Amino acid sequence: MTLKLNNGIEIPQIGAGTWTLRGDIATDNVCMALKAGFRHIDTAQMYENEAEVGQGIINSGVARNEVFLTTKIAPPIMREGEEAVRKSIDESLTKLKTPYIDLMLIHWPVKESVKFTWKIMESYVREGKIRSIGVSNFNPNHLEDLLSYAEIRPVINQIEVHPYMSQEENIAFNRNLGIQIEAWGPFGQGDIDIVGNPTLQSLAKKYQKTISQIVLRWIIQRGLITIPRCKPKHFTENLEVMQFSLTDEDMQLINGLNQNLRSNPRNNPENFPW
Repeated sequence: MTLKLNNGIEIPQIGAGTWTLRGDIATDNVCMALKAGFRHIDTAQMYENEAEVGQGIINSGVARNEVFLTTKIAPPIMREGEEAVRKSIDESLTKLKTPYIDLMLIHWPVKESVKFTWKIMESYVREGKIRSIGVSNFNPNHLEDLLSYAEIRPVINQIEVHPYMSQEENIAFNRNLGIQIEAWGPFGQGDIDIVGNPTLQSLAKKYQKTISQIVLRWIIQRGLITIPRCKPKHFTENLEVMQFSLTDEDMQLINGLNQNLRSNPRNNPENFPW
């Protein structure tokens, strides 16, 4: 299943995230994900695996135009200035071994650098080297500022979403602007124990699914995009979330688990002064 972005381009609703993957494991996992049926791969300059991800796409034998490929501009590079940002985009294209990137995101809202970075990204869209541009970890105030000068509207805001961090207000704000939400960290990270939640355990038993499938289905059914970690043992399980639905009552049960709990307090966009 795909969702249409505000520029008319469609994105697969579930993808494979590559954070923490390095070396041959990154290459092999991306290759296996595509062979398993995934058509959406997410990476970032900060992950230091773009070259391996690009090789994995090539090794899969899947045509480049069938893969939706996302990468992100790293905050340290943005702080270095315009020349560094342009160089980093060119390097991403080279490392990913592709003539174009389907989606380039600003990874974090670095105030002093967002405007010139966005303008540079817009220029790459006009050159055909980037098809879509968006942001990651942006709060409403960050988006309002960006939209005051953006000539191309962001297509996506990639933010942390899981049952303990439902982000309902932020999602509604973005939707009113025509911006799709992509959920990272769908199962939480660090000390967050999604698997141990009694409500989710009960729902997994009711539907005869894994807790991970229940969580992914909750995200998908909200009309969001998500990128669970690229792990071969979970490929089939993750793709199967398109084959069942949760009742409205059960969706509300999961909504009720929200605690506005970030997996890592340091990941709060408020830590990037605006």
